Amino acid sequence: MRLVILISGLAFFGIGEALLVQSNIGNSPWTVFAQGLSLHTPLNIGESTFLISAVILALWIPLGERPGFGTLANMVVIAYFLELGVSHIPLVHNAPITSVTMSLCGIGMVGFASALYITCGLGPGPRDGLMTALHKKTGIRVGRVRLCIEVVALSIGVALGGRAGIGTALFAVLIGNSVAISFNLVNRFAN
Repeated sequence: MRLVILISGLAFFGIGEALLVQSNIGNSPWTVFAQGLSLHTPLNIGESTFLISAVILALWIPLGERPGFGTLANMVVIAYFLELGVSHIPLVHNAPITSVTMSLCGIGMVGFASALYITCGLGPGPRDGLMTALHKKTGIRVGRVRLCIEVVALSIGVALGGRAGIGTALFAVLIGNSVAISFNLVNRFAN
């Protein structure tokens, strides 16, 4: 059952990210990076997401972290469903209400998906593992470590031409609450 929940959560996460991309008003920071990378390589956005995850996972080695099954599934399933969503969800053009609605739905899906896959306890995603490993090694608060990682990813993505905008800002402001509300829902149904 935990495996089904894990894979479902990761699939929802990828589709949520695809909604943000196709809203055309700005992606989450890591997807800005993946999109930017895809503009300068023969990789599509899903493949770029996978490659970035693999590089981040390699950074775990000197930090002494060990991936779990959920870590590897995170890399594959999110990348696959992000690409699937981008390939099948129409890109929005000149429809601000539709764009904002899609962006908010994407943020809600990513929050709910995060609660699902994290509660499985089968290993953190590559970015989460990097965050906690850096926190352990440096003693810097988790929130500050995560903020620095996200700012670096966003900055590289923007420099590469990835799409940042109001959707990115909405993601930054709302994702914490989306995850928190989703954790409450998941815990209520799990008990």
